[in-house]
Amino acid sequence: MRAPTALEVIVASAVVCIFVLFTKRPEPPPMLQSAPVVSSSTPPPSTTSSTAGPANAARSGAASLSVASDLMPWEVPDPDQLPDDPFGRSVRYGRDLIAHTSALIGPDAADALMRYSGNGLECQSCHLEAGTRRFGLPLAGVWGVFPTFIARENEVRTLEERINGCMERSMNGRSLPESGPEMKAMLAYIRFISQGVPVGQPVPGRGIPVLPLPEKASDPRRGAEVFQAQRAICHQPDGQGMRLDAWEASQERRRFQVPPLWGPASYNDGAGMARNITAAGFISANMPLGTDFEHPVLAPQDAFDVAVFVNSQPRPHKAGLENDYPDFSLKPPDAAYPPYADPFSVEQHRLGPWSPIQQWLKGAAVPPRNASDTVLSPREIGAQSNGSIQTR
Repeated sequence: MRAPTALEVIVASAVVCIFVLFTKRPEPPPMLQSAPVVSSSTPPPSTTSSTAGPANAARSGAASLSVASDLMPWEVPDPDQLPDDPFGRSVRYGRDLIAHTSALIGPDAADALMRYSGNGLECQSCHLEAGTRRFGLPLAGVWGVFPTFIARENEVRTLEERINGCMERSMNGRSLPESGPEMKAMLAYIRFISQGVPVGQPVPGRGIPVLPLPEKASDPRRGAEVFQAQRAICHQPDGQGMRLDAWEASQERRRFQVPPLWGPASYNDGAGMARNITAAGFISANMPLGTDFEHPVLAPQDAFDVAVFVNSQPRPHKAGLENDYPDFSLKPPDAAYPPYADPFSVEQHRLGPWSPIQQWLKGAAVPPRNASDTVLSPREIGAQSNGSIQTR
């Protein structure tokens, strides 16, 4: 069977995108089945060259996955099967909050006091299919993981605190009341779709696939070229997505048909997606539209180049980033803002290569941060954020 040409892949991606653009409100997520998962025993493939085409990309990405037929299938229960009782209604409301964030608790909420999310994204802009898609940053299986240690705050955090971290960063907004009906509904939904997952056990398919790290710095200029060829038809050449008109938005209860990737309506520079290793894994497993983790379209290097291009664009700035990761030794190598424990430049943290940073951190005895440490001011960090948009 011959591999598809680059032109065929691009045309196929465009057809899928156009189909989705003309599809109205999606149905609730069905029971999902999976097959391959990332195998910890499978060595990662070598990094694909920057000239690899989409056909080679698919083979390269698939090489990092192996079929594990003896694992349990990926099954997510359907909230619509719950009875019309207080718990069922709360679970379905939680699902709606994930899928229709902008309309219910975002900038388009009818009640101004309910506008907790500050941008036009939905939670499912990152947690795909209302958090039920394998390797689409699913929320299924998350319930039994919390409370857990979070390096960014250097403390054990609850699920409520983790959700509010997303509200402040990915949604560029403010925290939900932890005892309010919206938080309770999100918790009920996450608990429901996590049924059958043992407490404290990792779920194969949670998070995103791990890509082999590039041996050289990723190239935002080349990433711009890949973006224009593969993603601009949906997210638009200016990265601002496709906004619905007022009537469509009211009917579909969302602001965008396709979400913006940068600019004032996107995630801020403190979000997890602003880290390029994270973004590249997400892009590889889920983009362009219609891709899944078993059949990646982009080569790993392409995904990294697109990630550094997208995250090099202006976006809202989160104040106080200098306070993240109080223990510097736990700061991820792709965190694009200082201070750092290591001697590497901001540019290398942003573009890579990241392996030397990882190796240095593993070999260095880094003392925890203390009050006498010198850190950059928020203004200095904003200046390091490559033209980020300052928010009040």
